[in-house]
Amino acid sequence: MGLLIFVRNLLLALCLFLVLGFLYYSAWKLHLLQWEDSNSVVLSFDSAGQTLGSEYDRLGFLLKLDSKLPAELATKYANFSEGTCKPGYASALMTAIFPRFSKPAPMFLDDSFRKWARIREFVPPFGIKGQDNLIKAILSVTKEYRLTPALDSLSCRRCIIVGNGGVLANKSLGSRIDDYDIVVRLNSAPVKGFEKDVGHKTTLRITYPEGAMQRPEQYERDSLFVLAGFKWQDFKWLKYIVYKERVSASDGFWKSVATRVPKEPPEIRILNPYFIQEAAFTLIGLPFNNGLMGRGVRHLDPGRGRRGLGPEVPWQGRTGARVGTEGSALTSRAQLRGASLRVSASLRPPSLAFQNIPTLGSVAVTMALHGCDEVAVAGFGYDMSTPNAPLHYYETVRMAAIRESWTHNIQREKEFLRKLVKARVITDLTSGI
Repeated sequence: MGLLIFVRNLLLALCLFLVLGFLYYSAWKLHLLQWEDSNSVVLSFDSAGQTLGSEYDRLGFLLKLDSKLPAELATKYANFSEGTCKPGYASALMTAIFPRFSKPAPMFLDDSFRKWARIREFVPPFGIKGQDNLIKAILSVTKEYRLTPALDSLSCRRCIIVGNGGVLANKSLGSRIDDYDIVVRLNSAPVKGFEKDVGHKTTLRITYPEGAMQRPEQYERDSLFVLAGFKWQDFKWLKYIVYKERVSASDGFWKSVATRVPKEPPEIRILNPYFIQEAAFTLIGLPFNNGLMGRGVRHLDPGRGRRGLGPEVPWQGRTGARVGTEGSALTSRAQLRGASLRVSASLRPPSLAFQNIPTLGSVAVTMALHGCDEVAVAGFGYDMSTPNAPLHYYETVRMAAIRESWTHNIQREKEFLRKLVKARVITDLTSGI
């Protein structure tokens, strides 16, 4: 009898364990489905976890945005004169229109990166899973994880993200751009020869291997080089750069990459991939896709032994030109012939459903919302209604060269940025958004 009672209790305990396990698994899957399904109605919560009302959209942004400051913020900043940096201004406005926003987030990876739960379980570009050894090797040499001491000591920081759009041309905004404490530039956008329009100063240059300047003389002397890692090869490439080892220019990249960056290790940083994740899924509302690059882009995972593509895979239209985005340059058909990877016609998705990689411009804006008190942009926006306008400020290629991007959802990014401009969270100096 005693044995039967023991077996019964054991079975009851096992059943209870299985039920609890099923409930836990179901809750986890439901959480993932809320991220994955971009068309579902997702509950929005504020930073305290409370459900938001009907005055907010599915992402959690206020539906009715006003250019007037909320009363409490108008009072708080009433005594600040024009041009004076307002501490906490951008994050306060961001929280007012998007209560889910939570400011604390390190700008760059540091030696405690393994403990960061928000990025630990995601593979690049949305996290660091599988990259521990490479990142540890890089950080052991760079040994610097913050901005410069002078910038860190500022009680209020004004930042500007300089995009590459042709809207910057002939605006003579150079001196105004240089007035900002932190000037962020993207990829290989040049400064020399364009100072009148884009300024002289560069604080951070954010890029990835395919977007980095390939001629050492092009790099600004006093800037920090910041890697945005979109795939595991990007971290491997940065390790070669930091250790001054030989770089294979076509090792899993869709075009040739820089084999040397004229920066000492303490001048190199790794951008926190949380900003890519937050921009994509939280702020823009792109498909979660199980935390992987959207379908149609073969995922780069060294454990799977498959080759993959970078964050801005060329999609060739009838002109043979690659789609340009904020912080990118068009690549001609001739240049693409030398690329080690190409996109087959079968990989081109029929719709925008699987575009879940944000442009570097939106990622940089997201970073600035966390790390700066005031945020501005310049050179953002492509006006497709003016086909003869310059696509980028530094070249003669026209807007008509753009066809379509299957890596980025440009329309959704515009919607996100327009919300920020309308609510005065960011200032658009060139009025291109």
